[in-house]
Amino acid sequence: MLHGNSIRILTGNSHPELANAVADRLNVPLTPCTVKKFSNGEINVKIAESIREEDVFIIQSGCSDVNDNLMELLILISACKGASARRITAVIPCYPYARMAQKDKSRAPITAKLVANMLAVAGCDHVITMDLHASQIQGFFDFPVDNLYSEPLMISYIKRNIPDWQNGIVVSPDAGGAKRVTAIADKLGLDFAVIHRQRMTRAENAPEKVEVLVGDVRDKVAILVDDMIDTGRTLSIAAKSLKDHGAKAVYALISHGLLSETKMSMIQDLPIEQLVVTNTVPQEQHSAGCNKLVTIDVSPTIAESIRRTHNGESISLLFGDWAEGVGM
Repeated sequence: MLHGNSIRILTGNSHPELANAVADRLNVPLTPCTVKKFSNGEINVKIAESIREEDVFIIQSGCSDVNDNLMELLILISACKGASARRITAVIPCYPYARMAQKDKSRAPITAKLVANMLAVAGCDHVITMDLHASQIQGFFDFPVDNLYSEPLMISYIKRNIPDWQNGIVVSPDAGGAKRVTAIADKLGLDFAVIHRQRMTRAENAPEKVEVLVGDVRDKVAILVDDMIDTGRTLSIAAKSLKDHGAKAVYALISHGLLSETKMSMIQDLPIEQLVVTNTVPQEQHSAGCNKLVTIDVSPTIAESIRRTHNGESISLLFGDWAEGVGM
């Protein structure tokens, strides 16, 4: 039986495989808890052990049934608060509603801010997340937020698994990802390119076309880097454009492989060698339909961030040589 201010890890139904991997890394058993639904759809939570005065970490990703997973997280936080946990940290590898972080048109909601408010009201004391779609989300909270990066893991993967990466170029599929791409290109000592996209008309569902490819990809290994893939349309346009401009090979590295509206047969048919994603979102079902899909395990990074948070150590050290040295 664990006592005092020890690490307690709980999880809902969003990504139990990742929670188990993190618990194994920390050599800490998952705290038994049951998250079920009543027949009318209401969520019921039961925590089987005392967590009084413990340091609680709840691992729940914003994927698949995002609304159910968010409610599970909020109810788990509330249950831990009522059970007198010393500190409650929400570990959210893929932050829900991250794409709604600004008012980009009239009467549009800033839902990422609403999620932050809900976490605070539920009783959360600290958030650990990964590769936020918009960095300003950290400012939506009045308590600490640690935004982890998959960038060191991606750099390590490129060096170990992409042939002739030294003759490569790092490409952003849109202007919004230019900052991310330049950081990776600088650390690899490579050039970078940006694809500028524009809709053919102002209609809401108008098809997109490639306007400008800024950078020379001819006879180079093109490494596409983005933070999220959902429908796969952006990846499809970018990959075909790079091939049309003479790229020798195309690899895509993307942090959050949501792939919720993507037919895996479409990914299989794209002119790319590999689609590399992290396991912030469950990938078992996607992998079965596409042999080009490769998954990078982020559980070592999340486990180390939990250990450092619990011990009061620096999190920033995770973004240096430690992360690049982690085995795939």
